[in-house]
Amino acid sequence: MSQDIFVSVLIPAKNEANNLKPLLEEIRVALADEAYEIIVVDDGSTDATLQELRQIKLNGLSNLRILHHERSLGQSTSLYHAAQQARGRWLATLDGDGQNDPADIPGMLALVRDERGRSDVQLVAGHRVNRRDTASKRYASRFANNLRSRLLKDSTPDTGCGLKLIEREAFLRLPYFDHMHRFIPALIQRHNGRMIVHPVNHRPRTAGVSKYGNLDRALVGILDLFGVWWLIRRTRLNTHAQEIEG
Repeated sequence: MSQDIFVSVLIPAKNEANNLKPLLEEIRVALADEAYEIIVVDDGSTDATLQELRQIKLNGLSNLRILHHERSLGQSTSLYHAAQQARGRWLATLDGDGQNDPADIPGMLALVRDERGRSDVQLVAGHRVNRRDTASKRYASRFANNLRSRLLKDSTPDTGCGLKLIEREAFLRLPYFDHMHRFIPALIQRHNGRMIVHPVNHRPRTAGVSKYGNLDRALVGILDLFGVWWLIRRTRLNTHAQEIEG
């Protein structure tokens, strides 16, 4: 892993051709003073996403790296593949739809720099305080967050926020499964990592459509929720072996 890159920005993108150019430009401006790279995963797009990414790179965004899935493998797999390839110590995750604001990333980086002496700080979780989604989507998210919080006790008001800052080594130690990205705070805490919640901006989608309906999210999320609850109850990582001298 290159010591020159402090943060790798990871973006899963499926059919987001019209959102990527402005989003990547915002990242370039926001991180102008950082040593960073951007990894966009084209997750089996059927629109011009891959062609748009290639053109953006040719037009001068040299620190853009492009990964490609022949078929859609989902957001968690996209993030995991990007994390494996990343060179930065920290991973900043963003949704490809442009609703997360890259201008929030420097503030999140400032938090981990302030806490550099605390090796247990592994996650800064974004909290969308001004969420700009439909009423039905906000209601479904509120219900899911309340259920998850009661079951997992992960102290996270908005685990569905795509904007997170995660220590790369900590992320790669987490158990991988499809949809794991929804439970990163709970999984980080399972491994004794410390989390900071940070308020972030949220914006309406300006192009394209959401890839999942509210019912799809709810059904998959409930099944995964009980799986993660079972996994946490089976962990023994909150205890340590003591070495005995003599």
